[in-house]
Amino acid sequence: MLLTCAIALPQATGRSSESDAHLAPSTHTAARVAFTRGERGVRRGLFDRVAAKASQRLAGRRAAALRALPPLAVRRVIAAGDRIARAPYTYGGGHGNWDSAGYDCSGSMSYALHGGGLLDTALASGAFMSWGEPGPGRWITIYANGGHAYMVVAGRRFDTTGREESGSRWQSVLRDTSGYAVRHPPGL
Repeated sequence: MLLTCAIALPQATGRSSESDAHLAPSTHTAARVAFTRGERGVRRGLFDRVAAKASQRLAGRRAAALRALPPLAVRRVIAAGDRIARAPYTYGGGHGNWDSAGYDCSGSMSYALHGGGLLDTALASGAFMSWGEPGPGRWITIYANGGHAYMVVAGRRFDTTGREESGSRWQSVLRDTSGYAVRHPPGL
């Protein structure tokens, strides 16, 4: 914001007072000091308005980020999945004991879901076909048939079949869902 100001000042009188001691005796200097004082007030007001608008925008972004943040249970599923993402595939692994040397497809899912507080005991692939609620979930979707199960958590696939390619159960590429029952944990 640019302010233009024309001030007519009388010639300096040469008077001396403590309140005017900082002013030079010339008209030019007095005008400049007066303008500088006013400019500081304008700058401070402008700064306050800009800071308030920036704070409002930041608060809006924070609120949007918090709305996009997965629920705690989903974050715990992801953390549990991360712990075993590179563990070897072992047929039957993860069933009967949460801490296993390796995990199969449903054992991997069971471990992660258990980590999120969503499952008490490990389930086999076929059991996931009727677990939870039907259809895709907002945060977690389970795909299961009698021979295989995997899930998509917050847009990432957690699946033992891609481990050979990336070294992790977490996959960025989704796969064909034909032949799979589609389920999700209640509320997620």
